[in-house]
Amino acid sequence: MVQPTLQNENSENVALGMWAAGGAFLMFTIMNVFAKYLSSGHSVIEIAFYRNLVACVPFLLAAFMFGRREILVIQSKPRIIAVRAILGTVTLLATFAAYSLMPMAETTVLMFTASLFIPVLGVVFLKERVGPYRWSAVLAGFVGVAIMVNPTGETNTLGVTIALCAALLQAFMSILLRHLGGHELPQTITFYFFVIGTFLTGLALPFVATGPTLAEIPLFFGVGLSGAGAQWLYSIALKHTPAAVVAVLNYSSIVWAMLFGWLIWNDWPLPVVLVGAGVVIASNMLIAWRESRLRRSLRAKIPQIP
Repeated sequence: MVQPTLQNENSENVALGMWAAGGAFLMFTIMNVFAKYLSSGHSVIEIAFYRNLVACVPFLLAAFMFGRREILVIQSKPRIIAVRAILGTVTLLATFAAYSLMPMAETTVLMFTASLFIPVLGVVFLKERVGPYRWSAVLAGFVGVAIMVNPTGETNTLGVTIALCAALLQAFMSILLRHLGGHELPQTITFYFFVIGTFLTGLALPFVATGPTLAEIPLFFGVGLSGAGAQWLYSIALKHTPAAVVAVLNYSSIVWAMLFGWLIWNDWPLPVVLVGAGVVIASNMLIAWRESRLRRSLRAKIPQIP
């Protein structure tokens, strides 16, 4: 009678994780919508400052009002947490800049190339072995990018370059998080990302800020709260759901990006953009599937302790 109960509980946890992952990617998209909308009148540095400042608040409330002081405690890797925070701040600025220069859907798909960079970086920095399946998926993904970025014969070179740089930086962060994951709480890593990001963008604020109007204050709060909510939901998703499933649900972002782009900016991707996006997404899914199989194979080879 015990086994069915455990299976039911596990199914409920996976379902919770999947809902959390879907919510996280929706919130990430909403954050980028707010940032894109505000970028017409504000520097991306100013937007990032308020995003980080507002996002710190829920973590501080959790630590001091609800007794979650462990969020503030760095266990063993303060330097890597600082490097991750600095890299994350630059990535955030590049991401907001890319969304300010290009339509939502195209930028979102270009950001998916982070998953294509990760196997390459794994070979270079972690000496991982990447087989022909994943190399083929990486090459196919970049072919999809080439199809997508020139649909009308004209390329937004600056926007594409910044988006690909942001994706590359995201891939670097994933490599760092692989190392940090076994040493620090996800909430701690995220909190110090927000704190250090607030400090770094605050240094430049006197030179770039125009200050929010009364009507824009809710939008700046929206950037921060949606970012914090996305991080919180994402941590729940990774806790209860296999990373491969979370990676697949990431592609729901393109649906939200197309919807918001159409509703707010009247942007709808051309058919050739959708074809390129399909190639990129299929390549990412092949990489996720292949890595999931390799992990299962590795676990099967590890002798079980009776």
